[in-house]
Amino acid sequence: MRHADQAMYTAKLSGKNRCHHFDVAQDAAVKTLRDDLEHIRRALDQGEFTLYYQPKVNMKSGEVVGAEALIRWNHPERGLLSPAAFLPIIENHPISIELGEWVIDSALAQMETWLALDLQVPVSVNIGVRQLQRGDFVARLTTLLQAHPNVPPLSLELEVLETSAMEDIAQVSSVMHACRALGVGFALDDFGTGYSSLTYLKHLPAELLKIDQSFVRDMLDDPDDLAIVESVIGLANAFRRNVIAEGVETAAHGELLLTLGCELAQGYGIARPMPGSDIPSWLQRWRPHASWTAWRDRSLSRGDKAVVFVEVGHRHWLRSLEAYFKGDRTAPPPMEASECHFGRWQISEGQPVYGKHAAYRNLVALHDQVHRQAKDLVTFAQNDGQTRALAGVAELRLMLDELSERLRDLVGQRTSS
Repeated sequence: MRHADQAMYTAKLSGKNRCHHFDVAQDAAVKTLRDDLEHIRRALDQGEFTLYYQPKVNMKSGEVVGAEALIRWNHPERGLLSPAAFLPIIENHPISIELGEWVIDSALAQMETWLALDLQVPVSVNIGVRQLQRGDFVARLTTLLQAHPNVPPLSLELEVLETSAMEDIAQVSSVMHACRALGVGFALDDFGTGYSSLTYLKHLPAELLKIDQSFVRDMLDDPDDLAIVESVIGLANAFRRNVIAEGVETAAHGELLLTLGCELAQGYGIARPMPGSDIPSWLQRWRPHASWTAWRDRSLSRGDKAVVFVEVGHRHWLRSLEAYFKGDRTAPPPMEASECHFGRWQISEGQPVYGKHAAYRNLVALHDQVHRQAKDLVTFAQNDGQTRALAGVAELRLMLDELSERLRDLVGQRTSS
């Protein structure tokens, strides 16, 4: 009867001469959402939220340039929860604004604590679209800054999701300019995942672009992700913005980013998010990877980038070829030597720059041999010789490793000369 009564009132609100069916699933979802919001409200009132901080560093110099504040929920029953467990619930609810202000206030308080220890660690904070587009956002931010007079406003950076700025770019731009007048900086978070990147760079006064970790994480093996990372770095340089990469999980990720011209980074390969009280001891222990600091005495070259793209492209090509032999792909990858990254580099730069070198001609011969041998393996696989084809992958891998080494030596000789 309660369900029928609710359906009747919904029908009346929609107009006369109509009916409405009560949706049990929707009612359960609404009740669950209401309960979740009540739990989050209680958690905020009872101080169950906390901030963790993930350091951001210059890989080349080893300098710690700041830290990103990341919210966590110390749930009394479920333990420490990541933002994904609760932030989507409040995304379109006014409580998201309260929580956002709590984050800024807590980050400023933490910076005050560090300053008392003679540690200057700038902090970046993520800002939701609802909070940023409130008419009193600048006034509220001013009040929060005044509550922590020992913290220079320049030490605070607000990270705006690229996709969130899409709703009203004019208003967002106006708010950002007003905040910059206070001394607060801005970063465009998850850059490259939206659709209006060039428009944002033109209109939004953000000093820093953050390359989304989904691209950084897979760039070692996916040439498309690598191309996106290189493009974002190129855009940052063209628009005279700084750029930082998220998701640096290994030394190899850092080396590749340095090769592309990106020095700033954060990720598990540097440090996991930690309570603010752990930052001082981490700062004492922090040492950058030796392969990163080696770039202090090196300069970027087109040859370095050529090697990177050839290596990543070949890894992807060989993995696709192996998947075809195993039956996980219906067709082999492109088999012509001119269609891979090395083949394109050979036409655009290799022949014009290195064509007179004997080492270059030997390199081209090895590359052609790789593709001839791969075509033979495809023929074996198509004639029910998958076992023989798979066995040949190991030899192809060795040949490609040798090709990378020879290419690295060739471009290295030109750079040193």
